[in-house]
Amino acid sequence: MVSSKLEDGLIYNIKLSSVGPARVTGQDVVYEPSNLDLAMKLHYLRGIYYFDSQAFQDFTIYKIKEPMFSWLNYFYMTVGRFRRAESGRPYMKCNDCGARFIEAQCDKTLEEWLEMKDASLEKLLVSNQVLGPELAFSPPILIQHTKFKCGGISLGLSWAHVLGDVFSATEFWNLLAKIVGGYQPARPLNLARSLSKANSTQSLQKVVEDPLSIKRVGPVEDHWIANNSCKMESFSVHVSASKLGHLQSRTGKQGPFESLCAVIWQSIARIRDGPGPQVVTICKKGEEKKEGHVGNTQIIGVIRVDYSIKEANPSELATLIKNEIIDERLKIDEAIEKYHGVSDIIIYGANLTFVSLEGADLNGFDWIGHKPKNVSYLIDGVGDAGTVLVLPAWPNDSEGRTVTMTLPDHEIMKFKNELNKEWSIA
Repeated sequence: MVSSKLEDGLIYNIKLSSVGPARVTGQDVVYEPSNLDLAMKLHYLRGIYYFDSQAFQDFTIYKIKEPMFSWLNYFYMTVGRFRRAESGRPYMKCNDCGARFIEAQCDKTLEEWLEMKDASLEKLLVSNQVLGPELAFSPPILIQHTKFKCGGISLGLSWAHVLGDVFSATEFWNLLAKIVGGYQPARPLNLARSLSKANSTQSLQKVVEDPLSIKRVGPVEDHWIANNSCKMESFSVHVSASKLGHLQSRTGKQGPFESLCAVIWQSIARIRDGPGPQVVTICKKGEEKKEGHVGNTQIIGVIRVDYSIKEANPSELATLIKNEIIDERLKIDEAIEKYHGVSDIIIYGANLTFVSLEGADLNGFDWIGHKPKNVSYLIDGVGDAGTVLVLPAWPNDSEGRTVTMTLPDHEIMKFKNELNKEWSIA
């Protein structure tokens, strides 16, 4: 266990250790990410779950770690380490190296922290580590337990998006709480595969053009994070049920996600030069996964227009988002296959990207009768065009929404002013 010194004056007494599965997974077990998984390898999900002091008052760190041994037996592919086949394609060696566990303390009370409403500070409550530059030693998941001055707790999950989308991450996380409550999952699914993709040298015969939803970067080699041309910052706004209802009345009574995307799309267009962004990417829940599976199955689609977004009717934009998404998952799959899985791309922030968490079970983490007081998620590894993440509001305004945006830092003040002026929501 390693202890670090005071960090940023808020988080201190940081200790590092590891936790792994109780059983040996087996000899030479491998897990091969799909092409869509590899398309997300430069992105990361950071989730933070806040609890009142009562939730963990009888739990030592050891008692918190103890159920993780059984939990990680079930999702054993999440605690392996990446390797490269001779072709260069990454795969996961399921060698039970474990997840990194971080203990920390905060000099604020939980209420004081939540009142700050600062998405950039939230990054102190969850690891910001990325995969590489030594892939063989980089854990794809990290868990941070932070104790506030009042006894409240936050649990932070850092999840490499190459493992799966937010719907996989929340299923993975919620299983831990079920095990703490006495649930005994079935035997782990045998998801190990032969390295059929990694060892393949066959190229696609047809010419494959890159889909609109991706942007090539790099090469990043074994350090899985893309460089931005500007500094990116995150911030969150809460849109109450009444404000959201007002937005929906002005956007053709479309759903909350579509209405929010429409007004944000137009507001960003008004602070940027030119008629765009005329191409946006939409990510939302796809088909249901089988229990115990991880992977990237969310819909990744685009909307493209040939007119000025600044002058558009917001209701028209909301209708496009509702009805006119062009699913690009097959094209992304083909683009990754063309380069044998070794090309470096981004999706979040390749275009202005809107991500819906509708359908992600954020409320499913029940720690022996204690639900989180709040839950937040953000995405790391976002490209310069920016990303907008729409979450259900928490917990007393179930019809409202929380919107977390990652944008170039020089745009944020202008963007907030535009949202306030036109929509009164920033």
